[in-house]
Amino acid sequence: MAEGTAASAAARPGRGLWALVLVFLISLPAVTTRINASDEIQFFSWLHSWTFDRDADFDNEYRHFFNAGPGSNPGFAATFLDATNEAGRRPNFAPIGSAVLWLPFYGVGHVVARLSGAATDGFSHPYVAAVAYGSALYGLLAVLLSAGIVRHLLGRSGLTASVVVWLGTPLIFYMYVAPGFAHACSAFAVALFIRVWLHVRDRWTIGGIVALGLCAALLAMVREQDAFFALGPAIDFTRWSWRRFRSVPLTGRASPVWPDTMRAFAGTVAFLLAYAPQLLAYQALNGAWRPDDKVARKMSWSSPHFVEVLLSPEHGLFLWTPLALVAIVGLAWLAIAGGTTAGGGHRRAWHPDVAWVASLMLLMAALQVYVSGSVESWTVAGAFGQRRFVALTPLLALGLAALAPSAAAAWPRRLAVYTLAVVLIWWNLGLMVQFGLHLMDRQRLSLADNARVSFVDLPRVVPAIAVRYLTDRESFYGLPREPAPAP
Repeated sequence: MAEGTAASAAARPGRGLWALVLVFLISLPAVTTRINASDEIQFFSWLHSWTFDRDADFDNEYRHFFNAGPGSNPGFAATFLDATNEAGRRPNFAPIGSAVLWLPFYGVGHVVARLSGAATDGFSHPYVAAVAYGSALYGLLAVLLSAGIVRHLLGRSGLTASVVVWLGTPLIFYMYVAPGFAHACSAFAVALFIRVWLHVRDRWTIGGIVALGLCAALLAMVREQDAFFALGPAIDFTRWSWRRFRSVPLTGRASPVWPDTMRAFAGTVAFLLAYAPQLLAYQALNGAWRPDDKVARKMSWSSPHFVEVLLSPEHGLFLWTPLALVAIVGLAWLAIAGGTTAGGGHRRAWHPDVAWVASLMLLMAALQVYVSGSVESWTVAGAFGQRRFVALTPLLALGLAALAPSAAAAWPRRLAVYTLAVVLIWWNLGLMVQFGLHLMDRQRLSLADNARVSFVDLPRVVPAIAVRYLTDRESFYGLPREPAPAP
């Protein structure tokens, strides 16, 4: 009986994983296969410029999108067609990491274009669709990697918590509605980096540190601010090395200073080599080994908007995505309670270093708040949610999983937790509908009005909206910006 119970428990995560993959495959028709916003155009333009033009001149890409419609507005023309950067080229403020991750899908798009008779110009629908589906897949991989991170640290399935984060944060929006942005790729890169770190940190082998350095380079190439995630493992390695150094007088072993220095050197070299394509791209585009000057000029490193980026009605993270607040509370509790894992219940399965790791993850989250609060455009005006925090996906999954009740918990507690999760998921999905139909002010939340629409008005019309989304997607494009009655 005991063996059967254990086998059943071991099988459940596998069944859940395959169920999630099946749901994802069924949901692929919900992925929007178009490039629209200026950020999406910049990311996508790297692909076309590399593969068709073999240069870093984006004039023809920008003119294509301007003439085709997505970029046909005065603001886009003024920024990307009328202006040039310090090297005399059309500016592109996007790093290359997303294009690197999309490149295999773009190649598949080229094959599909040839087989289907579509234009093989790098712009036609098969190319755009392939990139969109690639982003959605990277978002799914971020969810699965997050579940693996939870299992590694808490010793139990993290799939439920990861799915809640998927549905209850802007990740789902940037997987399905606007996959041409970098955020799904960012969530994947961060989840991969943290998963590799947790595997490497037990022994810190040179091979493991090299792998971690490669993943860190991917972070910085997908989104520059994600490079701050690397500080957590750097502190962790320093602590591990210091403990080894202090143990030498007691054990009589040779000093670890030299081998640990070589480990750090190997990781640094791996990072620099892997990051070299981004430096070369900067040089080709900007005439210097750095981002465009405008990127640096829009930063105020005192982070004057640190609090606002969390709490302001103008895209404050905790107001737009209250699930994130619950998850951060869970992560903080894990950093405190993780030191008492000898207690009863499910804590016995926790990793012995979970409190320290959770503390480092809180630091990583705080650094993301710091950087986002340093940007002049901290409100990410016109975007869905505080999108710069989609990278926190694996951290939020861990925080939620830490708060999740065990199967043995009293049913009132489990019911309360599950009800809260459903409410927070619906809040996120409701905002997505309001955002897409222009039933809300895209620049600022009005909590009472948004709540009324989400929980009172939308439940009556959501089925019709879902059918329309799947069968007549283009009817949502170009809707008037002022509030309009729901269909």
